[in-house]
Amino acid sequence: MVSVSVIAMAVGTGTAAVLMAPVALGAMGFGAGGVAAGSTAAGMMSSAAVANGGGVAAGSLVAALQSAGAAGLTSVATAVVGSVGTAAGGAVGWVSSKFRG
Repeated sequence: MVSVSVIAMAVGTGTAAVLMAPVALGAMGFGAGGVAAGSTAAGMMSSAAVANGGGVAAGSLVAALQSAGAAGLTSVATAVVGSVGTAAGGAVGWVSSKFRG
C-alpha cells in the first residue's frame, strides 16, 4: 500500500517541476529575447553550432530549450515535465519511506 506521504511527495514534486521549469530555463539563459550572452545557454548554443558546422540544428536540444524559453512550454512539454517530476518525487518518497520503517 502506498502511504499518503509518498503520494504527497509525488504530487508536490510534479507541481514544483512544472512551476520551476520556466525559472530554470531563464536562469540558464534561455529567454524571450534570445540566448543571454555569457550564459550556460550561450555555451550550449556555441557547442551545438561548432558540432553542426556553424548552425544549431532544428529540433536539437538547444533549439527546443530556446523555443521553450522564448514561448513557454507547450502543453505536451508541460505534461512530460509534470510526469517526470511526479515519478521522481514518488520514487524518492517511496525509498525514503522504506528507511523510516
